[in-house]
Amino acid sequence: MNQATFTFRVDEGLKDEFSIAAKSRDRTGAQLLRDYMRDFVRQQQEDSEHDAFIRREVQIGLNAANAGDVVSAQEIESQAAQWRAQMQRKLSGV
Repeated sequence: MNQATFTFRVDEGLKDEFSIAAKSRDRTGAQLLRDYMRDFVRQQQEDSEHDAFIRREVQIGLNAANAGDVVSAQEIESQAAQWRAQMQRKLSGV
């Protein structure tokens, strides 16, 4: 693994508190910063993948709607009423 140095400025008080907190976890500040960076990059990748998934699903829905492949609100309500009645029967033991 190629390594590079990452230098940045931070308030001295924050640096000291961070170092103390890191030591309380038996870690160095550098180890924690690497962990945070990995977690941040991983979260960004997951967010990007989720966003792409949502966009694909929305496009599929739009394509279906544009092609006329839709279910009317009345049909959905009818199916929901049947489902509610079925669940009510199951709950009441009938």
